Amino acid sequence: MKTLRIILPAAVLVCLAHVNGVAMACAACYGQSDSPMAHGMNAGIFTLLGVIGTVLCGAAAFLVFLARRAAAAARLREPSKIG
Repeated sequence: MKTLRIILPAAVLVCLAHVNGVAMACAACYGQSDSPMAHGMNAGIFTLLGVIGTVLCGAAAFLVFLARRAAAAARLREPSKIG
């Protein structure tokens, strides 16, 4: 346990020493909002939003389907009150 307390911070420091500062900023964050990388990132974001929206709409439609089906089944199980 004592060696882990020594090795883990040392490993983190070695990793941080090898990180290049230029590689950490993308084109959108660095200020070039009209670069091809920024356009591609925006296209990817909108594509993922479309996929997530489609999945959420499908889940909502399925829940509405189940609610309607449960209501119809409950109406069929009610005893008729005729007479």
